[in-house]
Amino acid sequence: MKTDPLVSIIVTTYNNHATLNACLASIVRQDYQRTELVVVDNNSTDDTKEIALDYTNLVFNKGPERSAQRNYAVEQAKGEYVVIIDSDMELAPGVISACVKAVQERPQLGGVIIPEESFGEGFWAQCKRLERSFYVGIDWMEAARFFEKKMYQEVGGYDSELVSGEDWDLSNRVAARAPLGRIDEFIYHNEGHLNLVKTLKKKYYYAGLAAAYLRKNNIDSKLTAQAGPIQRYKLFFSHPRRLFRSPVKGIGMLFMKTCEFGFGGIGYLAAKRRGSMEAAR
Repeated sequence: MKTDPLVSIIVTTYNNHATLNACLASIVRQDYQRTELVVVDNNSTDDTKEIALDYTNLVFNKGPERSAQRNYAVEQAKGEYVVIIDSDMELAPGVISACVKAVQERPQLGGVIIPEESFGEGFWAQCKRLERSFYVGIDWMEAARFFEKKMYQEVGGYDSELVSGEDWDLSNRVAARAPLGRIDEFIYHNEGHLNLVKTLKKKYYYAGLAAAYLRKNNIDSKLTAQAGPIQRYKLFFSHPRRLFRSPVKGIGMLFMKTCEFGFGGIGYLAAKRRGSMEAAR
């Protein structure tokens, strides 16, 4: 009788007291039994590590960013497959079993996309939930999170030089070698009490770090859709009933997304200018 493959579920953390319990609880509640949980923290100053140790003894410390944390976690993992989860995510109970079923039915798959749905408190969290609903099933917006460990290592894992766009980058490299599959079970992304000002500051920061991804993927046909507003707006307006089912929420989402693109563009141009000035020295 063939044994079910071991799946290593990897969570990277940094000061995640608010969301980590729910994340890890959703992992241990999976209906697929052969799993191990690997948590890699980045020098948290709160009780993140203590929370993690309530769920697994495989708790490590590594930095400086999540790409390096994830690669380190895969090195420690014993599973035939790995799934990469953020600490503000919660898994539907059937996520891992659905991923395993997908790769068993189609052994040629290099990775599996798990759709995401947002939830949170306040108006802007509801706007983000609406936005994310447009991306389900859109291959140029979704990235794989479940991989055969051997494939993950063959493509070099996450690029540790990337802090923005690293999920798309890894998926692109895996997809160049083998097809990606998808499942219908969801990851639920906890946006918390979403604050528009903090969101725009975060967008500015990550857009400034996106230059490396853009340089690396400048010939990828998916890039324009992922990075630019035109295809996003086309996608939103291609589903007018969903967009304006709640007019206030729809207008709020478009306003939020427009502001994100604006602040992202400013952050990207500022980073390019700094790079040019440093190169000229």
